[in-house]
Amino acid sequence: MLLAIFADMKTFQVPTTYRSPLISALKAKRKEADKLKKDFTPSLMDLGPVRFYLARHFGFCYGVENAIEIAFRTVEENPGKRIFLLSEMIHNPFVNRDLQALGVRFIMDTYGNPIVDFAEITPEDVVLIPAFGTTIPIEEKLRGLGIPIEKYDTTCPFVEKVWNRSAQIAEKGYTIVVHGKPTHEETRATFSHSAVHAPTVVVNDMKETIELAKYIIGEKPTEQFYTEFADRFSEDFDVNKDLQRIGVVNQTTMLATDTQAIADYLKQVIMTHHQLDASTIGERFADTRDTLCYATNDNQSAVLGMLEQEADFAIVVGGRNSSNTSQLVELCEEKLPTYFIRSEEDILSDSEILHANWRTREESVISNWLPKHRPVQILVTSGASCPDSIVEAVLRKVSSLFNVEI
Repeated sequence: MLLAIFADMKTFQVPTTYRSPLISALKAKRKEADKLKKDFTPSLMDLGPVRFYLARHFGFCYGVENAIEIAFRTVEENPGKRIFLLSEMIHNPFVNRDLQALGVRFIMDTYGNPIVDFAEITPEDVVLIPAFGTTIPIEEKLRGLGIPIEKYDTTCPFVEKVWNRSAQIAEKGYTIVVHGKPTHEETRATFSHSAVHAPTVVVNDMKETIELAKYIIGEKPTEQFYTEFADRFSEDFDVNKDLQRIGVVNQTTMLATDTQAIADYLKQVIMTHHQLDASTIGERFADTRDTLCYATNDNQSAVLGMLEQEADFAIVVGGRNSSNTSQLVELCEEKLPTYFIRSEEDILSDSEILHANWRTREESVISNWLPKHRPVQILVTSGASCPDSIVEAVLRKVSSLFNVEI
């Protein structure tokens, strides 16, 4: 709670090109009218033939703004030095492109594949840790090269909060179940930081959670676990022992409702299997609800509130590989046609739009995306790594197709 309050109070210095006076004014007005953030209805921008309904919360979160401020300040304060990023600063192609234009080089891609050999790094170089954090072996490797990683660490404090909570429940003898995408940088980092304290296993979704539960109750043979969850459990993981007392934490950009459903399911399985009740479940299941990221919760709640509004379709703006943006697309697609775009450049014309499948990231051109009737009602939101300036550009591009200006 304190982190969330602090996040609301702090103002970061990020490049003005990422800001939007229009959207900043809108957000300020909503914040003033709803200081406790209980109103998740969208904001209406009525332009006559087109009506935009903007989600109550969207765009840069605390962790993203913190990372961007540190990154650009680091470039400014280190003229003439080689500056490296472990991987993408955040999952937005435009922000990463801007950093590369300033000479920043990526050491790895988002999957951990090398781009620059670590042997090339010297103590005179600057290495930035991205907002997702990194694994302990990579931290140790950088320290071995003489890199002071703490000085240029942009790891999101809410990610670190998950790591700290994992360590706390590990001290009490719980195994950690991480809900996250196994190949995502943040999940890899959280797994690494958790595994040094306790046995740890990663589940991607409820389907995998149900299979994991079968090992808890002994329904599936022990040896099958090591194949089914290959590369997703910590060293020396003992299925028969390490699944008897557990706690669930998450990759902060996953759907909060999914994480809670996974935790509730495993809690019920353990309660039934060990014949426990609400007063004794704590013996075998740790309460970790406080690890859910406030920004992820707010953005997802805002989308759910926005979806109560009747509309023709939704537009979600963000990077193709942005996990939190993908979750917003998933929520919208459950109710109405949704277009997942990176910027106004993906709006090709009034008859074609370049859309990405949030599951596969495969792009396709969608024809006849704008209905003929008037007014057209459009829901709009963006991911936590998307600059407000891009959202404004999208609004202006769409409105121009109706021959109106904002």
